[in-house]
Amino acid sequence: MHHPSQGGRHELGQNFLVDPSVIATIERLIARTRGPIVEIGPGDGAMTLPLSRHGRSITAVEIDPRRARRLERRTPQNVVVVNTDVMRFRFPRHPHVIVGNLPFHLTTAIMRRLLVEDRWRAAVLLVQWEVARRRAGVGGATLLTASWWPWYEFEVHSRVPARSFRPVPSVDGGLLTMVRRETSLVADRGRYQDFVKQVFTGRGHGLREILDRTGRLDRTAVREWMRAGRVAPNALPKELTAGQWASLWHLVADGAADRRPVRRR
Repeated sequence: MHHPSQGGRHELGQNFLVDPSVIATIERLIARTRGPIVEIGPGDGAMTLPLSRHGRSITAVEIDPRRARRLERRTPQNVVVVNTDVMRFRFPRHPHVIVGNLPFHLTTAIMRRLLVEDRWRAAVLLVQWEVARRRAGVGGATLLTASWWPWYEFEVHSRVPARSFRPVPSVDGGLLTMVRRETSLVADRGRYQDFVKQVFTGRGHGLREILDRTGRLDRTAVREWMRAGRVAPNALPKELTAGQWASLWHLVADGAADRRPVRRR
């Protein structure tokens, strides 16, 4: 595969993907989706050009003006190259799919931006290996993952060796997919996310003590929830699954509803 320039700009965090096998894997993952594609950080088009051959509409968002101009000259008519920072890019208001080799130093910022967008249906992202694992809850979920689990499914697919990039970064990459759930597990996003943050940052030796200190649930309700869900009293917030977070929140929300005063007419 032709790569016009394998030297990325350090200030832009550019490490370009050059491994054909990884590119083929990304193609297969994208092939499972439908609709227009938005590519983040196309660089010299290592993923853009193969994906363009499938005929789907692609909007390639590239921050480097020199590379954006060069890519525009090399791509077919179904590809539109937009020279801008993805943090300022206006994502389409119609359903679409996202793919990207994210700058490692901006991964979390870009993912936070993506998670609040409400039109894309699936994302295939190349990120740092440990970030991919944490987002997918491998070895324990982070606050960010737990906060968004009711709306998205996260899955890590494969480890991408550092040698697959030019220049070679100091860490391996990982292929991560994020898929929007057809039916969310929680209705009230704001209150749920506030609760998750309260639990993650709460004090205590294990979930039972942390939940007790939040004052949101009585001890009996917590013990019953833990027993029903087979959650150990000393388990940590990061050890809960998406379903356990959702059921815990429903317990809190139902309890709050039960405590509301009855309006008398």
